[in-house]
Amino acid sequence: MTDKKQGPLAGIRIVELGGIGPGPFCCMLLADLGADVIRIDRPPGHDGGAPIDARFDLLNRSRRSAMMDLKKPEATAAVLRLVAQADAFIEGFRPGVAERLGLGPDACLAANPRLVYGRMTGWGQTGPLAQAPGHDINYISLTGVLNAVGRAGEAPAIPLNLVGDFGGGSMYLALGVVSAILEARGSGRGQVVDAAMVDGSASLMTLLYGFRAAGYWSDERGTNRLDSGAPWYNVYETRDGKYVSMAANEGRFYRAALAVLGLQDEPLTGQHDRDGWPAMQARFAAVFRTRTQAEWVALAAGTESCITPVLSMAEAPAHPHLKERGTFVELDGVPQPAPAPRFSRTPGAIQSPPARPGQHTREVLRDWGLSATDVDALHAAGAALSPGEAR
Repeated sequence: MTDKKQGPLAGIRIVELGGIGPGPFCCMLLADLGADVIRIDRPPGHDGGAPIDARFDLLNRSRRSAMMDLKKPEATAAVLRLVAQADAFIEGFRPGVAERLGLGPDACLAANPRLVYGRMTGWGQTGPLAQAPGHDINYISLTGVLNAVGRAGEAPAIPLNLVGDFGGGSMYLALGVVSAILEARGSGRGQVVDAAMVDGSASLMTLLYGFRAAGYWSDERGTNRLDSGAPWYNVYETRDGKYVSMAANEGRFYRAALAVLGLQDEPLTGQHDRDGWPAMQARFAAVFRTRTQAEWVALAAGTESCITPVLSMAEAPAHPHLKERGTFVELDGVPQPAPAPRFSRTPGAIQSPPARPGQHTREVLRDWGLSATDVDALHAAGAALSPGEAR
């Protein structure tokens, strides 16, 4: 048996059908918080993620991997035996694929009526686009997110894959699964959690849809207070070609920022006078170009100006604030973000480095109740595979 898991979800058991992107990130979050998550990886040859060494595939950290050939009925039967002992099952295939593998909600809930069955898709289980392929940028395109991100007169800016995949997908599935597990403990009944990235992306826009309905937000990109329209909520280039961000929304923060810039006595238009924003932004840009990023950071230190450096991924882990908080950690020589959020009494932890596919096949099956004879039979049939046995 493995060591006791650390975190508030210790004791929760989850079976994950291996995939890429938002499903693994959701399971990483749950595993970092102590859930015992078993990742079922498929044999080599399936479409996968980036071609990198397994130790850098950080979304697979904190959990063990068993490799199963789900085209073989023996593998499906073995996974259902794991499901019978699990609190939750998570899959990220297109609608209908898990059913064709014999691991859809009906089969899994028949094996375990208390099971929470988490489904991660882009478009959802229903609707005209349910079977269409897609990626983060497609989901945020349809929900109004992408159109709202960017500067005036420019094409929409792509916010990496943070909004659709991880914010609108992984986070909502994690919340849904934990919520349903809590409910099942009282009712004794499981259920299906349909987490669609298109739904989550729309949900993330709730504030802005309210602003728009109130006439406070325009669909014209780069003209609003949070989309680079406001000069006091923006990014500016410094003399050394680096950048700083300013987020002086509130009046006192705005006044502090003006003092840092040396503009407190300059006759600028009012902070919320939109007609004056273009001229104010040009003035701010000219002033920021007079000093280096480090000089502006030093001037802003200890003020309420909300001016911060724009750091690269190489620079961020070394920032004094992030170092003191331990926001980034290093495991097996790989720098990476630490588990979040934090708990005062039951802190989470990176339970283990990312596993190689199939690294724990025999161990997992034995730990979850299969006999040595059963495990040997699964390997003999090619239904279960361990490193060096994959075919």
